[in-house]
Amino acid sequence: MIGYGAWGKHHARAIRAAPGLTLAGVACGSDVSADAARRDLPSIRVYRDYRELLRDPSIEAVDVVTPNHLHGEVGVAALEAGKDVLLEKPMAVTLAECDRLVAAAERSNRVLTVGHELRVSTQWAAIKSLLDAGEIGHPLYGLVTLFRHPYRPGSGGWRYAADRVGSWILEEPVHFVDFVMWYFESVGDPISVLAVGNSKNRQAGMSDNVSAIIRFPRGVYAVITQTLAGFEHHSAVEIVGTEGAIRTWWSATTARTLEPSHELKVQRRGATECETLTLAPSGELFELGEEIRQTAAAFGERRPLVSGMEARKRVLVCLEAERSLREGREVSLKF
Repeated sequence: MIGYGAWGKHHARAIRAAPGLTLAGVACGSDVSADAARRDLPSIRVYRDYRELLRDPSIEAVDVVTPNHLHGEVGVAALEAGKDVLLEKPMAVTLAECDRLVAAAERSNRVLTVGHELRVSTQWAAIKSLLDAGEIGHPLYGLVTLFRHPYRPGSGGWRYAADRVGSWILEEPVHFVDFVMWYFESVGDPISVLAVGNSKNRQAGMSDNVSAIIRFPRGVYAVITQTLAGFEHHSAVEIVGTEGAIRTWWSATTARTLEPSHELKVQRRGATECETLTLAPSGELFELGEEIRQTAAAFGERRPLVSGMEARKRVLVCLEAERSLREGREVSLKF
C-alpha cells in the first residue's frame, strides 16, 4: 500500500481482514505517517520511498491511497513496475494523467481499477439493480445531494490546496458523477454540464456549495448538489422513471461510522404505493472492505471493477463542471 493517512489506515485494516490477502509493505509520504505505520503495523515493512516498495518482486498488487495530485505519478510507476493497481478516486487531477495511466496499464498488461467503492454498496448498488430490472421504467431524472461538515485538512493541508486536491468537485462529487453515469448508462454518456456555486471559505479558493445539472440524451438529466458548510454527514439519492420512483438516504454524525441510519424506498411500476426495502449495513467502511475483497478477486480474473476509461469519463465531467463554474455557462461534454 502506498499512502498511510487517515483513509490509508482504513485501507490497511481492510486488506488485512480480506481472505487470501497479505499486506506486504506500506510506503509513507512523511516521517509522521511512517512512525504511525511502524506503530500500528509492527510486523510489516515500512518504506519512506514508494519506489523502493515497487522494487519488491514479491508484491503483486498495489493499493494507492495518496493525495489526489500523486495518483497519476504513483499509479503509472506501479503499473510500469509490473503491479496490478487499485487507485483511489479521483483517478487523477488532469485528463493527461488519466491518459498516462490508461496507456501504462495497456503497455504493462496489468490491471488498473479505480476506487469508486460506492458501487459495491448494499444501498447504492441496489438502485442500479432496480433500474436494470426495469422496476421504474426508463429513467428520466436523478438527484444526488450531500450535506456535510467541512473537510478535514489532510496531511500537510492537501485537501485545501487546489494544486494537490485538484478541486472539491473532484474530491467527493466525482462519486456522484459516477452514480448518475452508472445509473443512466442505458441512456448514454452525458452531453453537457452546468454548474453554479459559492463559498463562505474564501481562503481555499474553491466552492464549498456547488450544484451541477448534467444533461443526458433524450431529455434525461441529473442534479448533483453538495455543501461542505453543513454539519454531520447526510446524503440522499432520488431517481424518477417513466413508471415509478426510488428514494434513499443515509445519515450519521460522520461518514466513517459502523452505525448509520439509512433507508431505501421504491414505488415499482404498476404499484400505487411505495415499499421500504431491507438493507444490509451501508457506509464507506463497509464498502471499502467489500471493494478490497472484490478487487482481489477481479485481479485474479485479470479484470477491473471500474476501468480506467470509465473513471476518466468521470474526471472529465468534474473538470468541465469546474470550467462551467468559472465561466458561468453550460459546457458541452466531448468524450
